[in-house]
Amino acid sequence: MEYKQWNIQIWISEDEDDALTTATAVLFTPDGKRHESVGHARRNPHDRPVPGIGDELAAGRALSELAAKLIEDGAKDVAHLAGRA
Repeated sequence: MEYKQWNIQIWISEDEDDALTTATAVLFTPDGKRHESVGHARRNPHDRPVPGIGDELAAGRALSELAAKLIEDGAKDVAHLAGRA
């Protein structure tokens, strides 16, 4: 069995007011492909700032978008190999 390792790096930033958190997830594959997705989390102005919650939500949304892109890429590759693209 062959094992492969794909690495994902996630960068998280917050605006000055801790109201908007942005996470950028980047996947690097051994064959040189790079996929990038971004997720955001916005704090309700009436809530107290808890940066960890924004980090989790933004990172989760970035990873969810990344997963959707990978599934779409895989489906396109299958269609291409089947001669439907």
